[in-house]
Amino acid sequence: MKWIIAALLILGLSYVIGSDLLAYAMYSLLTLIAVSRWLSRNWAEQLSATRECSQLTAEINDHIGVELEISNKGGLPVPWILLEDVLSKKALQHTPPSLELQTSRIKLTMLRGRQSKRLQYHFKCNRRGFYQLGPTILETGDLFGLHRRYQVRTEPQYLTVYPKVVPIDGYDLSSRRPIGEIKMSHRLFEDPTRIAGVRAYQEGDPLNRIHWRATARTGKLHSKIYEASTVAGLTIVLDFHQNGFHRQHEPVRSELAVTAAVSVANTIQLLGQQVGLLTNGHDAAERMRREGWKVELDSRQEAQNAGAMLEYNDRLRPLQVPTQRSSEQFYRIQELLARVELADGLEFPQLILEAQSRIPRDATVLAIISSQNSQTTIALENMARQGFAVSAMVNVYEPTEYAEISGPLIAAGVDTYHLKDEDSIVHVCRKQVLR
Repeated sequence: MKWIIAALLILGLSYVIGSDLLAYAMYSLLTLIAVSRWLSRNWAEQLSATRECSQLTAEINDHIGVELEISNKGGLPVPWILLEDVLSKKALQHTPPSLELQTSRIKLTMLRGRQSKRLQYHFKCNRRGFYQLGPTILETGDLFGLHRRYQVRTEPQYLTVYPKVVPIDGYDLSSRRPIGEIKMSHRLFEDPTRIAGVRAYQEGDPLNRIHWRATARTGKLHSKIYEASTVAGLTIVLDFHQNGFHRQHEPVRSELAVTAAVSVANTIQLLGQQVGLLTNGHDAAERMRREGWKVELDSRQEAQNAGAMLEYNDRLRPLQVPTQRSSEQFYRIQELLARVELADGLEFPQLILEAQSRIPRDATVLAIISSQNSQTTIALENMARQGFAVSAMVNVYEPTEYAEISGPLIAAGVDTYHLKDEDSIVHVCRKQVLR
């Protein structure tokens, strides 16, 4: 626009001073600008693009291939096109990046009329997460650089990279479980199908509890004693509030917490017990921008922002996979843990207060925490007093820091485990097997 205004001003000046040569030059410039604008618009409207991804679910260390095809549907050649497939900042910000590019995702090319070209790039998945691939940004313009057009082409695709599952090498999980249900050391409910003995009748005992044979033999009322036996299991409570993770330790400690959670869930699933997950993190899938992209844009930065992922989410509700026994339970937990992100909403005590009514009492509660304060200790202690079997996995590296955090928890009657590195995950899983 500024070129047009400048040309018109100079054209007016040429009439004032009576310069035919200057007027001719300005007419030529205005004609060039008009033709350039028309060509740029025409070229941009005739361009289209498609994307194919080799897979949309992956494991850590998998290599993913992406192929982009750009086509010129018009009859006029397009002298230059700058093609870029957008990746989110989250995928590229760490060292090494979560998605490590093996080849460039940006290409400069030209297209003849009715011609198509392909761009291929590859990347390695270094870290679990839910990543947006695309959309594709196309930039073109006239040969003189007077007018450029930016457009967003192709809808984004979403890649899920599952967290690493640490196996328990050398353990036959099936051999650790006795026939029937597991007898728990923590008494929660009495199983009326399992009689452990008899005792003298107490006022208030129901009739179905009376042991009639012992009553007939002794001449006095006796009642049955039941075993405290039920289906064992685990509810994993993952504290994923951003205040619990020091920035200098990221993303190592948060990823270790997720790895621990998914590995323990896998162990419990293999034992055939119920398992569930509760966390105060964000679900990355809720942050994806799906609508409202601009087709015509004024700058490359606007084009990149039009297809970017949302960076903010004000969700205050916890994420939960209800505790139950199911053949698909682990996969639900794994899917959620692949997408979970650090949040700044509910803190751990608020998470417990919000979701405690939905946590079953017939399963151990395993809290994975990375920092400790008096409110966290009180929340876990209150759960223990209300009949929950509570344990805590403390996600810190230094033994002194672990001792400082675990001390108040142990004093409150909460068993603790030191989550120092991946090797310590195996130790915790073995504890669950032998429990």
